[in-house]
Amino acid sequence: MPQITVDYSHPGKDALDRHVFARALHEAAVGIAAAKPEACKTLFRYSDCGVFGYEDPDAGGHAIVHVTIGLLAGRSDETKARLTEAVVELIRRHVAPGDGVTLHASAEVRELDRSYRKCEQ
Repeated sequence: MPQITVDYSHPGKDALDRHVFARALHEAAVGIAAAKPEACKTLFRYSDCGVFGYEDPDAGGHAIVHVTIGLLAGRSDETKARLTEAVVELIRRHVAPGDGVTLHASAEVRELDRSYRKCEQ
């Protein structure tokens, strides 16, 4: 494990190298949360519409990137906090939204429910 999901919005699409970013996320999960490299899985979900406050979404002045990391239970709160801090820093380093665009970067680590199951075929 982990199950990693990266949600990101326009105009962040062209400002994110997904393969490089996923590799950095996996390295952080391995180094901080003792995940196994072969267990790291990242899914990117792009939205061409992100809305910030009352601003016109078509103005394109805001890029949103949110990373959710699902881990099996057992990591300390300190470990989860270190991982989220590292991920926010990775977003800042890997996403360059361009002039006049404000980047809204966030991350959370959650524990997967005990009902979680997976299958590989």
